[in-house]
Amino acid sequence: MITNKKIAFIGAGNMASSLIGGMITDGYPAELIYAANPTRTRLDVLAEKFSINTTQDNNHAVASADIIFLAVKPQLMAEVCSQLAEHSANYRGKLFVSVAAGVTVERLQSLLADNQPIVRTMPNTPALVQKGMTGLFPSPEVSDDEIKTIDKIMTAVGKTCWVEDESDLNTITAATGSSPAYFFLFMEAMQESIIRMGFTQQQARELVQQAALGSAELVQQNPHIDLATLRQNVTSKGGTTAEAIRTFEEHNLRDTVDTAMQAAVTRAEQMSKLF
Repeated sequence: MITNKKIAFIGAGNMASSLIGGMITDGYPAELIYAANPTRTRLDVLAEKFSINTTQDNNHAVASADIIFLAVKPQLMAEVCSQLAEHSANYRGKLFVSVAAGVTVERLQSLLADNQPIVRTMPNTPALVQKGMTGLFPSPEVSDDEIKTIDKIMTAVGKTCWVEDESDLNTITAATGSSPAYFFLFMEAMQESIIRMGFTQQQARELVQQAALGSAELVQQNPHIDLATLRQNVTSKGGTTAEAIRTFEEHNLRDTVDTAMQAAVTRAEQMSKLF
């Protein structure tokens, strides 16, 4: 883990909190991490939880850092970058890392009024428990050493996948950025069904989350076995699992999943034109 780079997070929302939490857990020095946000509420939470530096002045955070993470919502990116650009001497030549979906490198460079080295990333919230999956794309200005630096930072909170084509980040958005919500929705639906069958909310929650955790662990520990085979290994002919799977298939679960993921990709493409 790299421990000599000062890192500023512009924005103190869920993704910044996830990344900061994962980095701290991995041993990154809290005194080298800065978070900036217009209101104190979120900053106070981060300061109390992680003992990092906080400020309500974005420019102060940028001036103090070697690497700047832009962790604001896409619709706020133009305003935030324009304000930073008024004091471009604070960041000229420094590395920017964006975690905003849909905002392209070209757009970011135009907002920052300089050909800044930029790494676009698409992380996900399991970074908070060091189980994240992050897609990354570097602008041509990013050096090999900077790529290695960001990779080491992001692998502190999970795994990484670098892409050569920036548009591939839209697919990663659907595949990993948004997908924790898909799994949570499926687990939520299972929990509700179990409760209707007479179990308490706590009992249903424990049953579902342990089954999901165990299933994911089986997938990870058996990379040589196809997902279809793992499913088939649980599905005895004529049994209870087979009947449930038949019901899913009859209701076109695969088509629904494919349509939903395509919708996420389409929305990411639309956002690149909006912001």
